[in-house]
Amino acid sequence: MAPLRFSALLLALARYAAAVTVNVTVGTTYQTIDGFGFSQAFGRANDVKNSPAAEAKMTLDLLFSTTTGAGFTILRNRIGSGGSGDSIEPTSPGSPSATPSYTWDGNDSGQVWFSTQALSYGVKTFYADAWSAPGFMKTNGVETNGGYLCGVTGETCSSGDWRQAYANFLVQYVKYYATAGITITHLGFLNEPELVTSYSSMLSSGTQAASFITVLAPTVKSAGLNLAITCCDAEGWNDQVTFTSQLIAAGVESSLGVITSHSYTSNPSTPISTKLKVWQTENADLSDAFTPNNWYSSGAAGEGLTWATKIYNAIVTANCSAYLYWEGAEIGTTDSTLISIDSSTYVPTASKRLWAFAQWSRYVRPGAVRVATSASTGGLYFSAFKNTDTSLSVQVINSGTTAQSVTIAPCGYTATSAVAYVSAQGTDLGSLSITFSGGQATGSAPAHSMVTFVMKGSLNSTATCSGSTGTGGGGGTGGCTQALYGQCGGIGGCSIPLLFPDSTLY
Repeated sequence: MAPLRFSALLLALARYAAAVTVNVTVGTTYQTIDGFGFSQAFGRANDVKNSPAAEAKMTLDLLFSTTTGAGFTILRNRIGSGGSGDSIEPTSPGSPSATPSYTWDGNDSGQVWFSTQALSYGVKTFYADAWSAPGFMKTNGVETNGGYLCGVTGETCSSGDWRQAYANFLVQYVKYYATAGITITHLGFLNEPELVTSYSSMLSSGTQAASFITVLAPTVKSAGLNLAITCCDAEGWNDQVTFTSQLIAAGVESSLGVITSHSYTSNPSTPISTKLKVWQTENADLSDAFTPNNWYSSGAAGEGLTWATKIYNAIVTANCSAYLYWEGAEIGTTDSTLISIDSSTYVPTASKRLWAFAQWSRYVRPGAVRVATSASTGGLYFSAFKNTDTSLSVQVINSGTTAQSVTIAPCGYTATSAVAYVSAQGTDLGSLSITFSGGQATGSAPAHSMVTFVMKGSLNSTATCSGSTGTGGGGGTGGCTQALYGQCGGIGGCSIPLLFPDSTLY
C-alpha cells in the first residue's frame, strides 16, 4: 500500500502545481506607481527626429502607444554641461556672482522635439537630469573626468562658491522647456556621482549633495516651479542606500521629492529607508549585441524574461515607484537600446526587452497602487495593481519549464470581465485565451513567460478578505507561509501544504 499512497501523493502534488490560485486583496495597499520610461540622451533623440516621418512614427508608436507599443510614461532628458550646442551656459561669466550668458537653441540635441512627441502621446512626466555642472563651476575645471562642484562640503575653488550659480543654471533650463510647452516635473543634478568618466561626470557624496540641495530647493521655490528635486542617480542600488542615509542625516530629505538610483553595480534588492518615493532611473545590457527575437533561451542579460523579472524585483521587492531603461531607440547594434534603428532604412526593430516593459507600462498606469497578493503554491512571481480607472492589473511571471494554470481571485473587487496578454519566445505581446466565471479569471501561463490579467469591475469595500498574513498579505488558500512586501511568490517562495496526514505516507 505504501507505493500506492506515495504515488497518490505525487499525483496530488502534480495537480496542485498545475492549478495555482493567486488571491488579490485589493484593500491592502502599498506604493503608488509613477510609471516606466527611458532616455534619448547624448543625441539619440536626433536618431528618431532625423528619420523619415513614417519611420519616425513607427519608432514613436513602439515606445509610447498603449495599443501597438510599450506605452511608456516617463522621459528622462539630459541637461547638457559642455560647450556651445550642448549647454545653455557654454562659457563662464567670470565669477559665481556675475551675470550668466544663457543661450537656448530650442532644440537641445533633439530632446525638445522628442519631448513634444512624447507629450502628444499623453506623457506627462519629464525628468531633466544633469550629469555634471559646467566645467568652470567645478574643482577640475572641465565637465568631464569627475571633479566636484565648487562650494560643496569640503571642496573650495579659487574662483569662489558656484552652488547658487549651478542652481540658477538648472532653473533656467526648466524655464526654457516651459517656453516650448514642456513642463519638467522632476529635476536632478547628479548622475552616477561615484564614477569618473571621460564624458560628462561630477563626483559627490550624499553629504556634499545635501549642501547643494540647501541652495537648490529655495531657488526652485522662489522661481515658482512645481517640481520634484531628485537625488542621486547612483551607479548602483547599494551606493544609493549610502547616499540616502547621508541625505537624511544632513536633514534635506524633506527638500527632495524622489530618491533615484541606477542598477549597474547592484540591483534593487530591498527597499531604501526613506519617506520618499524611489525610482530606478537607469539600467541596461550595455555590451551584448542587439538580438531582437530573444525572450528566453538561457537567462542571458539581454533577454526579455530577464528584464521582466528585473522590473518585478524593483517594484515588488524594493518598492520602487518607477523603472527606466537607458536608451529607448537609437541607431546602434547593442542591447543598450530597446529599439534598434537601421542606419540605412531607419526602420525600427523592437527587442523583446521592449515587450517586457510593455507588460508593465501598458497595464500599470501612472497613479496605480500596488495591492497585496498571495498564492496557493510557489514557482511563480506575481503582483497586482489597481489603476485609477478602477481596472485591476495582475502580473504573473512563469520562470519554470512547464506551463502553469493560474486563476486570479480578487477580494475587495467585483470583476465583471477579464482579458489577458502574454509575452513569450514566440510572442511579443499577444492575447491569451482565458475563462471568466464568478468574478475569477483562469488561464495558462506558458513556460518562461509573462502574463498580465486585466480585470474590469468595481471596488467592494465591504468584502471580508482572509488568508493574508505578514507584511504584504502572504497566505491565502493553500497556506503560503512567506510574505515579502505584498508578495508571496518566486521560486520556492511559498511552502506546498501537506496534502495527506503523515500517517498515510508509510
